[in-house]
Amino acid sequence: MDRRTFLFQATALACVMATPSSLHAETTSERARLFEALKTAKTEREGRLAENAIWNWWLDQAPTPEVRRAIDYGMKRRESYDFEAAEAAFDEAIEKAPDYAEGWNQRAFARFLRDNIDGSLSDLEKAVELDPDHFAAWSGMYHVLVRMGRPEVAIAALSRAVTIHPWLKERGMLPPDPDAKRPLIKGKQQDL
Repeated sequence: MDRRTFLFQATALACVMATPSSLHAETTSERARLFEALKTAKTEREGRLAENAIWNWWLDQAPTPEVRRAIDYGMKRRESYDFEAAEAAFDEAIEKAPDYAEGWNQRAFARFLRDNIDGSLSDLEKAVELDPDHFAAWSGMYHVLVRMGRPEVAIAALSRAVTIHPWLKERGMLPPDPDAKRPLIKGKQQDL
């Protein structure tokens, strides 16, 4: 058997063996690995690297190249401050892939930038329904709820985001924990 024939057969076998259930298991395993790296990051830099890997993974989960192109185009339009075209591109992604959480998250951001706060919140709720660990959607929900004048619910959303992503940039916006132990100084608790 020549090299080309061997490579062709090996590729064909790999395609046959990559059943939907094995692909799902591989995707689930990769997701678990990425979120574990985020949760166990010891430094801000490690946290940022893990966050970036998750963002890339989320984007790569677009179910078709067409949906991915719509997401990429929407993100480019948003970066160019063409929020209307960005939202239209995300509309297309959601229409073609209603179970793709990142489509909802991206449209929520475009809607937020267009002052469609109710629409943004609705999209974020759908994103976390589809992916309960979507820390960006939870964080986005915090910003939307603050703008709506609902600080208690906003803090709960941000707390959820920080539980998932301990290095989240917005973590400093959480109020101090009133039940946290005060530091000890010379054997007695210090009043803050």
